[in-house]
Amino acid sequence: MKRSDSKRRAILDAAYRLFRTRGFEKTSITEITAAVGGSKATIYSHFPSKEELFVECMMAAAENYIAGMVRHLKPWAADPAVALAEFGSSFLAFICSPEQLEVRRLMIAEAAHSGTGKFFFEKITELRAHVSAFLSSCMARGTLCRADPDLAADQLAALLEAEILQPLLLQAREESPRAEETRLAAKRAVAVFLRAYAPLRERIEPPLRARTAHRRPLPTPPPSTKLYRPV
Repeated sequence: MKRSDSKRRAILDAAYRLFRTRGFEKTSITEITAAVGGSKATIYSHFPSKEELFVECMMAAAENYIAGMVRHLKPWAADPAVALAEFGSSFLAFICSPEQLEVRRLMIAEAAHSGTGKFFFEKITELRAHVSAFLSSCMARGTLCRADPDLAADQLAALLEAEILQPLLLQAREESPRAEETRLAAKRAVAVFLRAYAPLRERIEPPLRARTAHRRPLPTPPPSTKLYRPV
């Protein structure tokens, strides 16, 4: 078992180096085999296809970091705002790192003509499952309104990515964001998300109370001025 795990790790390391320098199409299983040693059968015993090997290479670096991110999403967390902000900050620091930006660019470049996009999407849904489970527990406790937790998780991810990621992906921005920037960006994204998924009572009652508290009292009607003529 240890030899098998060690071989798998060696294949991933060698393939990752080749994919990063040569790209998916120009990297062959023969080259990977030469770098690792053994035969093609050894590689295919660990990875059914070159496409799946490519995705595993791109995701291998993320596995440990993902475990660290999801620890913020404890189902019993009393305040979803705090838990989601901590998760969001960690998530942004990860996806905006130079290595992960390169991984995403490779994935986007290869998705259309190698079929790797589908495999990559399936891997991403594993992370979404953790977020979805946390949101589902919040909905069950009433700290978030009831909705589709998978869709909510996708919308949260989109909000987290909206502010910083695209300029980095397109290289319109060169410097990596600092910790304080990712923290504030995550906090803003989570604030928007929570406004959309706040329980209905919190979205309706406070404005009504506020309007009632500031409403001016109606004026007291004047006393009757009707004149009576003596008979």
